[in-house]
Amino acid sequence: MDKSQNMSYQAGQAKGQAQEKGNQMMDKASNAAQSARDSMQQAGQQVQEKAQGAVDAVKNATDRNK
Repeated sequence: MDKSQNMSYQAGQAKGQAQEKGNQMMDKASNAAQSARDSMQQAGQQVQEKAQGAVDAVKNATDRNK
């Protein structure tokens, strides 16, 4: 392998490694985004459950006063 072929090979290797790192970073970003979505959904459900509990408590309190 002459010098130019070796440099070309090394450039190809570097390009492949950069693409792989880019793919890994995209996967990590996608996973982080999915995790954030899941957390937001869970938080929303908890808020909804607490609000429903408050509504039920008010209904129970007003029913007892009748």
